[in-house]
Amino acid sequence: MARDPAPDTSPERRARGRPRDWADKSAQNTIKSLDRAIDVLERLGNAGGATLSALAADLGQSPATVYRVLVTLERRRLVEFDSAAQTWAIGAGAFLIGARYLRRTALVDRARPVLRDLMEATGETANLGVETDGQILFVSQVETHASIRAFFPPGTLSPMHASGIGKALLAQMDAGRVARVLAAHPLTAFTPHTLTDPRALADDLAQVRARGWALDGEERTMGMTCVAAAVFDLHGDPVAGLSVSGPTARVLASDPARLGAAVADAARNLTAAVGGSA
Repeated sequence: MARDPAPDTSPERRARGRPRDWADKSAQNTIKSLDRAIDVLERLGNAGGATLSALAADLGQSPATVYRVLVTLERRRLVEFDSAAQTWAIGAGAFLIGARYLRRTALVDRARPVLRDLMEATGETANLGVETDGQILFVSQVETHASIRAFFPPGTLSPMHASGIGKALLAQMDAGRVARVLAAHPLTAFTPHTLTDPRALADDLAQVRARGWALDGEERTMGMTCVAAAVFDLHGDPVAGLSVSGPTARVLASDPARLGAAVADAARNLTAAVGGSA
């Protein structure tokens, strides 16, 4: 009786792009110089720019080592040097790489028409944000035509407890996940209106769940107010948030409840567009 042929385990049959030891993530299988370069990029991204000496001290590396990394990254336009201020910052090349990532993200693609409609309906800047490492990362925006407006460039990070989108997402998370986020990120006060007491924040999140939208009333920046709602995936988990933000006087004059209804409706439309379920 003929036997089934044995599976072909030759190198040609292995998945392309994976070496034999692809699952080995130990230190011996990493490139230290590349790891160091990524550290530099992350620190510059978080700090918004730094001098060579400050960056070297922060990383615990010699200035000469960090300088070589910076010069290499500069050749690829991943970092830029400001000769007047003597500081290094993230460059245009890094933004282009990030933009290519965003182009392959279905959520961002589906959100663009929703953001445009939301901006036109409310007259305020419309934003899309996602949670990453316990913070809100703004990934897309459609600005209002008004001369005075809110602006959060893609790549901006914001603490969840002081963000409309952050509170909209926290309100839809289970208690254990909320506790982990808040344990990793202290309730820092940015303005007199920031919620820094856990019980006050919990009460606010309960209101968010009840009405379907969150309000950031000058909790991150004085003079600016934001209204937000959560977007859900097919499992019913909150994966993103939509918001409109603008000068407090104009938002209050427009009625936050009216804006909240518009944002919640837009969030439902985007949830449906990505195949999600609230």
